[in-house]
Amino acid sequence: MISIDQIKQLREETGVSPVEIKKALEQAGGDIERAKELLRVWGKKISDKKMARETSQGVIDYYIHPNLKTGVLLDIRCETDFVAKSPEFKNLAHEICLQIAALKPLFISEDLIPEEFLDGEIKIYQEQIANSGKPENLVAQILEGKIKKYKESVSLLSQSWIKDDAKTIKHLTEDTISKVGENIEIKKFARFEI
Repeated sequence: MISIDQIKQLREETGVSPVEIKKALEQAGGDIERAKELLRVWGKKISDKKMARETSQGVIDYYIHPNLKTGVLLDIRCETDFVAKSPEFKNLAHEICLQIAALKPLFISEDLIPEEFLDGEIKIYQEQIANSGKPENLVAQILEGKIKKYKESVSLLSQSWIKDDAKTIKHLTEDTISKVGENIEIKKFARFEI
């Protein structure tokens, strides 16, 4: 039997509609953790459908660290002005600004990293591994792993969220997309530091 308290708890934690929460709890047999996972999967499917929609509204958000030595400007878009003014969207923009200030990403996503930029890193890693005496196939795997980790560290969407390392910024954005029902796109950002 699904209780109102379970629905309230999941509503507070996820922001998803009570109808969807009830469906997830019923499907999960009342197991809250399993229901959360179902909601996450359903939200991912919804966000994938919405990703093709045009984002012509949004906000320019900012963050200035209290020491006045680090600042961030963020251009984040959505489909309508209504969503741009919503607390969920504003909160997402603020969280992304904090992320940029803390972890210093260089690019929005891994596919936007220029090849020339990666070539320099690959050469550095190849030199580090060259004289390790490890077999060639192991060297290739090590190199691939180092490049993957580097791409994740300089790509905003691939970075682990500073407040919950089980989620990436991409997951955080997808969660918000499923809550507000619109596509959300990070257009650009700038980080300043003295």
